[in-house]
Amino acid sequence: MKLEIDDPKLLETLVDVLNSNGVVVMPCDTIYGLVGIAPETEDKIRSLKGRQEKSFLRLIPDLRWLPRFTNSVLPEELKAYWPGALTVIFPAGEGQTGTVALRIPDDSLLLRVMERLGKPLFSTSVNASGQPALWRIQEIVSAFEASVDLVVAAGDRPGGVPSTIIDVSSRPYRLLRRGAVKLPDGLIKP
Repeated sequence: MKLEIDDPKLLETLVDVLNSNGVVVMPCDTIYGLVGIAPETEDKIRSLKGRQEKSFLRLIPDLRWLPRFTNSVLPEELKAYWPGALTVIFPAGEGQTGTVALRIPDDSLLLRVMERLGKPLFSTSVNASGQPALWRIQEIVSAFEASVDLVVAAGDRPGGVPSTIIDVSSRPYRLLRRGAVKLPDGLIKP
């Protein structure tokens, strides 16, 4: 199914599809993303991308959600970039192992969806693993409409850059991916 971004039924449809553990292609802060409730849709998204190794980032609606995933706090010097296209990797919280990648999007539709669901969302670029992210809506529809539960069409998105990824689980912070957010020199090591 495909809906245009300005469809009056879009919010309700998104909530219904995601609540039933569906996977959606939709515009995110900078590029189109594959989105689904975390952790329930992980296997579906892995299958769509052909990706088995790396974990997916989780979108959360605000800082109050941070303690659900980590015992760490967002470093003061990064607060200016949230909400926005900065993904931050934290040490996982108590009872969990490894790390967790989190981002608060600066996208009102994503925020409203998460508020209605009360759950975090996975988000990853729309592409097969190792391939460039798709930005032409017709290519996205051709490649993914039959495999996902909903495509939200918002036109082509040329020049979109994915989120910047920074790991704050050690000092100095490590830049894992250059992206839409430009961080000041001295804050990170490449």
